[in-house]
Amino acid sequence: MDYSTTAAEALKGPARIAAYVKSLPDAPGVYRMLDTKGAVLYVGKAKSLKKRVAAYAKSGGHTDRIARMVAETAEMLFVTTASEVEALLLESNLIKRLKPRYNVSYRDDKSFPNILLRQDHEFPQLLKHRGAKSTKGIYFGPFASAGAVSRTLNTLQRAFLLRSCSDSVFASRTRPCLLHQIKRCSAPCTARIDKDSYAELVREAELFLTGKSRAVQALLAKDMTEASEALDFERAARYRDRIRAMSHIQLHQGINPATFAEADLFAAFGEGGETCIQVFFFRAGQNWGNRPYFPKHDRELSLEEVLESFVGQFYDEREAPKLILLSHAIPNRELLAEALSVREDYKVEIAVPQRGEKRDILQMALQNAREQLARRMAENSAQRELLEGVAELFGLEAPPRRIEVYDNSHIQGTNALGAMIVSGPNGFEKGEYRKFNIRSTELTPGDDYAMMREVLTRRFSRLIKENEADEAKAKWPNLVLIDGGPGQLAVACQVFADLGVEDVMVVGISKGPERDAGREHFYLPSREPFRLDPKSPVLYFLQRLRDEAHRFAIGSHRKRRSKALGANPLDEIGGVGSSRKRALLQHFGSAKAVSAASLVDLEAVSGVSSALAKKIYDFFHANG
Repeated sequence: MDYSTTAAEALKGPARIAAYVKSLPDAPGVYRMLDTKGAVLYVGKAKSLKKRVAAYAKSGGHTDRIARMVAETAEMLFVTTASEVEALLLESNLIKRLKPRYNVSYRDDKSFPNILLRQDHEFPQLLKHRGAKSTKGIYFGPFASAGAVSRTLNTLQRAFLLRSCSDSVFASRTRPCLLHQIKRCSAPCTARIDKDSYAELVREAELFLTGKSRAVQALLAKDMTEASEALDFERAARYRDRIRAMSHIQLHQGINPATFAEADLFAAFGEGGETCIQVFFFRAGQNWGNRPYFPKHDRELSLEEVLESFVGQFYDEREAPKLILLSHAIPNRELLAEALSVREDYKVEIAVPQRGEKRDILQMALQNAREQLARRMAENSAQRELLEGVAELFGLEAPPRRIEVYDNSHIQGTNALGAMIVSGPNGFEKGEYRKFNIRSTELTPGDDYAMMREVLTRRFSRLIKENEADEAKAKWPNLVLIDGGPGQLAVACQVFADLGVEDVMVVGISKGPERDAGREHFYLPSREPFRLDPKSPVLYFLQRLRDEAHRFAIGSHRKRRSKALGANPLDEIGGVGSSRKRALLQHFGSAKAVSAASLVDLEAVSGVSSALAKKIYDFFHANG
């Protein structure tokens, strides 16, 4: 049930909060504290909404953080829940979605990659998978990164020779591919291995990925010995290579625990008001990688509070393992374990090891977190110095908090797009990158000025609308860099003048006559072009920004061009599925030949009825 109020906004702070207390139930729930503009300041849970809100209504006894939060509160929203467990789950969901200023903010929504062993084909495929687990098969993971999955997959191919190709490639092969030649696939596509033998490879791979690696290696060692004794040295060498591949995986996994098979481990280290949380994944008795996180939080929060909020948000949309190991005892450990157990429908244990192997691994993870935080703080310090140099160079009042860099990409005007990258005190903010497909039909192909005009107009028109709704203050740039010379700068200045943008510094950056790095010219409104000392750290920093924008623009353009090249007009014809498309292409050789075929020729294709042949013919000859 929702509780809210429509009282005058002029009343803020403890008195405003006290107005809610009488109407609140003595029941569990979640509350939101809002400022005068409706922005969410804080989300919290309570065993008793009435008692928790009453505590905020007191005029004194708060920490500085709580006092600031209370003073800014102009409105509150409440949701009652059936239990405190349900309140905890809802709180984590709302914090992750709303990202309130006074909560710990967990800002990584990427799903972790898995390895998928498919079960919907007679010759199962081993592949990397990310996202919803909708394909029938066995999923192994999570892995900490796509790189960790790719390395493991490459080695698994050598160890178990399972196919990685798609079903369409598998069906169309007439001879083994390169992977078979380099001993990474058993080539079931061309019957180089029978179904039963391939099934045995699948079984061995499954055993290995579920933690029974020693049993698989012992079995292969036995087969290698038997082959050697039979003087079949070629077969013995194949077994040897597979055993080495499995050992290679284990070697690169580092610590493989003996006292537990499956767990997630969280090690938190804080210093100078910043926190690093290292997350390690252990599955099937193997270390499947780790990843550092740097949650945003108020400096007054304790390490235990930061860790508790982080873990709750981490599992908001992810499956929790049966064991979670923490470096610090969090305030609501039992409640969080109960909440995760209810959601997963199996018992989830949250432990803080005090001795033994688990404690040793946690100490290693803590050292990892300490070193990672030290590196980040050193990088941030250097970044701050560079931003101060940029501010001095371009006459900004303060180091820029947000820099946006724009570039265009096209080939003779085709597949044209604009790209924007973002950088700030914490380096490149890749989640803020944007690409703009050029929409204008009146634009002359290759007109870079018109492309830049469209991109900037679309970007800042939208930003102005969002800013009017008080949603985009943090996303308003202090500095805009344009990849180009005085022409591009003039376009940008005209766009800003038309839109009434006055508080953004815009700078053009272009390479010298020979396009040599280090000879860049900088262009500012009402200022003569200038160059920097080739050894200047600020010049190197600006080059990196420009090069990153160029890389992103070129990469986005290539993806768009590849997609266009891979498009097939047959895909647009209703009734032409993958099997009929394959039959048509095999019969005629290309989509172009299909488009030129007569109705009689189309009807001669296996699986194509007279009605479908007429439909295909009409599709290509509608304007003839």
